[in-house]
Amino acid sequence: MKIALMDSGIGLLAAAAAVRRLRPDAALVLSSDPDSMPWGPRTPEDVTAHALAVARAAAAHRPDALIVACNTASVHALPALRAELEPGIPVIGTVPAIKPAAASGGPIAIWATPATTGSPYQRGLIRDFAGGVTVTEVPCPGLADAVQHGDEEGIDVAVAAAAALTPNDVRAVVLGCTHYELVAERIRAAVQPRDRPPVVLHASAEAVAAQALRRIGTQPAPAATPDHGLTVLLGGRDSPLPRQALGYAEGRLLGAVSTAR
Repeated sequence: MKIALMDSGIGLLAAAAAVRRLRPDAALVLSSDPDSMPWGPRTPEDVTAHALAVARAAAAHRPDALIVACNTASVHALPALRAELEPGIPVIGTVPAIKPAAASGGPIAIWATPATTGSPYQRGLIRDFAGGVTVTEVPCPGLADAVQHGDEEGIDVAVAAAAALTPNDVRAVVLGCTHYELVAERIRAAVQPRDRPPVVLHASAEAVAAQALRRIGTQPAPAATPDHGLTVLLGGRDSPLPRQALGYAEGRLLGAVSTAR
């Protein structure tokens, strides 16, 4: 079994780690193009072109499925990716976990990139799944870039700024960018008021990984014999796992027993 994941950068680590936990016997292909980051400010046509290039590099390794581990690419490029790759390779997009967050009864906050915050796409999800809940859309300028580059100070500044825009009474926070999942505990600490029930963070990695397995007709098998196969593609070129990736628990999980091929 081989599962490919694509993103602009290392935001795909959370979903890749989730796949590895569910199916340690699956070989992984991680395809990204960090030199083209950020994708958020690009036009939809430009995002689609970059996403197709990254996906084609992954598809050349003949995976059983491709996870689009990027909210921006899922918004703008998913139809084009599916038109080119399916039915040969099932393509699984990433959707912000607004629906399960709203099920908590609210109020909720959605942390997302400035380009996604207030977008018709996100507003549509709020309308469809959180119509009866108080929702605060929180832009997080610079957070994805800081996570990508392992910029600890930049992460602290961006998280603090977003936390200041997050109402104290929120019961749940949706992480609307896959990069944010890599610093989830720092976000949780920043938004947790004293003397209140724990704020619940809603991410997408586990659900996307499970959906990928369903699409290829297999079940989780966390006790399976590990495969450890890992192929890393940066701009389509075979590469080692980026140094910044090893600064996160998800990257260390993948890098501890894997080598680039």
